[in-house]
Amino acid sequence: MTDSTFPFAYRDFRLFWVARIFAMLAQSSMVLSIGWQVYDVARLTMSVKESAFRLGLIGFFQFLPVLLLTPISGLVADRVDRRLVACGSLMVQWLGAVLLAVLAFGGSVSLVVLYLVSTALGVFRAFYMPSMNALAPNLVPREVLPRAIATNAMAGRAGAILGPVLGGMAYAVGPGYAFGQAAVLLLVSVCCLIAIRIRMNAAERSTAHPFAQMREGLSYVFTNRLLLGTISLDLFAVLLGGATAILPAYARDILHVGPQGLGMLRASPAVGALTMAVWFAWRPIRNQVGGAMLVAVAIFGLGTVGFGLSRWLPLSILSLVVIGGADMVSVVIRQSLMQLHTPNEMRGRVGAISTLFISASNELGEAESGFLASLMGPVASVVFGGVGAVVVALAWSRMFPELRAARKFDVPPG
Repeated sequence: MTDSTFPFAYRDFRLFWVARIFAMLAQSSMVLSIGWQVYDVARLTMSVKESAFRLGLIGFFQFLPVLLLTPISGLVADRVDRRLVACGSLMVQWLGAVLLAVLAFGGSVSLVVLYLVSTALGVFRAFYMPSMNALAPNLVPREVLPRAIATNAMAGRAGAILGPVLGGMAYAVGPGYAFGQAAVLLLVSVCCLIAIRIRMNAAERSTAHPFAQMREGLSYVFTNRLLLGTISLDLFAVLLGGATAILPAYARDILHVGPQGLGMLRASPAVGALTMAVWFAWRPIRNQVGGAMLVAVAIFGLGTVGFGLSRWLPLSILSLVVIGGADMVSVVIRQSLMQLHTPNEMRGRVGAISTLFISASNELGEAESGFLASLMGPVASVVFGGVGAVVVALAWSRMFPELRAARKFDVPPG
């Protein structure tokens, strides 16, 4: 007999989970391949610092569309079938992967083309993330949601582990193979999403003016100090502490491990994250959730410092595993609080704001890391960011006492 408290007991969630893992495999593979190709092309004519700056531009070009489109993408996720929005976004990403594969096989990929595709990926990620995150709570009962969030995170992290490894192996054969592989994975994800039976209930759609609905979503987040503190903590910690943009520089010029070593480095944070996600799916976190999040962010910063100072591949991998595990604690707590405390008809808009914060911490953080690396060098920029993440954890514990006071996931009635 199937355990109804476990999310895999529900058919649509199983399809959603498979779609998520294949999409993450493709997206993480493309991130690695684009980053390595940008750095490889730049190093033909530029120094290490100048090439690191070009890596930082990838994050900037991916973040800018999310910044501009957040109000629209959140509203779309609340007014249109979320499943179809996610499918459309993945299909455009598929077109980008096919384009890069064709150009790579033809030997005509340039920095301009790579930046244009990165920007297009940012545009459609702005729609993909809010729709996927808002769709998940509709697939399981409310009481199963915290465990479903951890299980969903398992898919994301499993894809983030295997995606860079697959991407690195394919890229070692040729860039075109890496992008072609991503295109196939994206098609599998789309097929799974199409098979989901759930549809958005038309009765949940608001008849208010679109601009009023946008303001409503913003107001909900910025007047709820628990949600604001939770989301902004992740923003500033990862913005300062993110080292992923610099990994190609570490792989090539500091650790000297090549594209396959870069795949290992890219996958290492996901190993730690997957370990924590599996643990939370089996034993969901129940007590002292706010304090656990603050401690996890501090550990994230310390792990970043360790990675920045390391010159030994096993120690670098271990540091990245610690970073990923600490980040997963923050992700599970943030997503659980956000989904449980947000009405279903507003989850798209609130999710879009969360996506903006996440994108700012990831893509803008990559830009910040690249820019700092161009000024200070890769090592100093990573260490500086790790120290900054620890400072943020200490500051947020004082600025948002609601975080320290959060003991449990109190499920609102309804």
